[in-house]
Amino acid sequence: LVELVIVVTILAILATIAIPSYREYVIRGHRRAAQAAMMEIATQERQYFVANRAFATAGELGYALSPEVDEFYDFDIDLDPGPPPTFTINFTAVGGQASDGPLSLTSEGVKDPPEKW
Repeated sequence: LVELVIVVTILAILATIAIPSYREYVIRGHRRAAQAAMMEIATQERQYFVANRAFATAGELGYALSPEVDEFYDFDIDLDPGPPPTFTINFTAVGGQASDGPLSLTSEGVKDPPEKW
C-alpha cells in the first residue's frame, strides 16, 4: 500500500509539471499556424493592391482561415487609405487560445507583440 501511495504521488508531481508545459506547447503551435495565415493574407493583400491600387477588406479579399486557425482566432483587416495606403491584419485569440492574446501584422511588416513572433 505504501508503494502504491508513493507511485501515485510521483505521478501527481509529474502531471503537475507536464500538463502546463503541454498546454503552452499547444498554444505556441496554434500561434505559429495563425502567424502563417497572417503572412498569407499579407501576400494576398499586396497582390490585390497591384491589381486594384487599393488594399482589400477581409470580405473583398475572400480569404478563409483554415479550420485549425479559425477555431482559435478571429481576424479582421484595418485599412488606412493613406497616403500611402496601409493595412493592419489583426488576429484575436478566442476559446482555449484566449490567454495568448492578440497578434497583428502591418503592411510595413511590423509584427506585434514582438515577443510572440
